[in-house]
Amino acid sequence: MRKLVFSFLLLGPLALADEAASPFAAVEVAPGIYLLGNTNDGFALNVPEDFVGGGVGLLVGDEYVVLIDDVMEPTAPALLRKVEEIAGRPVDFVINTHAHGDHVGGNVYVAKNGALIVAHDKLRSRMENDPKLNTGAGALPVITFSEQMTFHVNDEEAFVFHVENAHTDGDAVIHFRTANVIAPGDISFRGLFPFIDLDSGGSVAGYKAAMQKLIDMSDGETKFLSGHGPVGTRAGLQQDLSMLIDAEARVKALIDKGMSAEEILATNPLAEYHDQYNWFFITTERMTQTLIRSLTTD
Repeated sequence: MRKLVFSFLLLGPLALADEAASPFAAVEVAPGIYLLGNTNDGFALNVPEDFVGGGVGLLVGDEYVVLIDDVMEPTAPALLRKVEEIAGRPVDFVINTHAHGDHVGGNVYVAKNGALIVAHDKLRSRMENDPKLNTGAGALPVITFSEQMTFHVNDEEAFVFHVENAHTDGDAVIHFRTANVIAPGDISFRGLFPFIDLDSGGSVAGYKAAMQKLIDMSDGETKFLSGHGPVGTRAGLQQDLSMLIDAEARVKALIDKGMSAEEILATNPLAEYHDQYNWFFITTERMTQTLIRSLTTD
């Protein structure tokens, strides 16, 4: 499974980092706060060739430049050029939301350019023991936390906290309290089937609980810097959670009937969600397989 994950995370031609044309677009969701992603309309993820890495949050102000995640190693240089185009100076801090190559793959590059990297304790532990993530000097976070911490920068209070066993076991969420903006990392695949990494401490139950926590702490004006997909809202997150709850219930009903994994896949219980939520990495079939595994593993 992990080999499949990292094969995906390294998708995308190196030409994406070509100086001739940036593969990154940016949308300002609040004064000085941006979501950066691929240049397709609405950061859509239609085909692998569009993929430049996870969604990146950016905070720009008079004091500091702060990044939320830093994409894959091949596209990190292009990301940093886009950031300097917006901010006019290099990055000071990077907050990693979880230990996947499309969110931490640029750590070595940004660290060489002077950024300090911050993350949850378990993220550092996972990266430290994985040569595909611990790729050289600067790859590992130099500041870690166990439960929560707060950045006071650019007249903004950025509250960083851990959510347990959700997408992985080391997920961090960043709440820009003044701006009413939340960067949830891969707790938000807006309008897409989510990747719940069961092999890295993630769980469907924890993922649902984390989504509900974000819904409870937000309001109708809150903007979410999605880990994948377009800028999110409370209503959008609620829609995605409702899908996941219903999808799990559909699969559980078939398991309770005594059907095998092969039989469940053949019935295509998530067909209703295919047209909206299916995408090239987490297909309808793969989402079904994740739910089957989650529901049948102690």
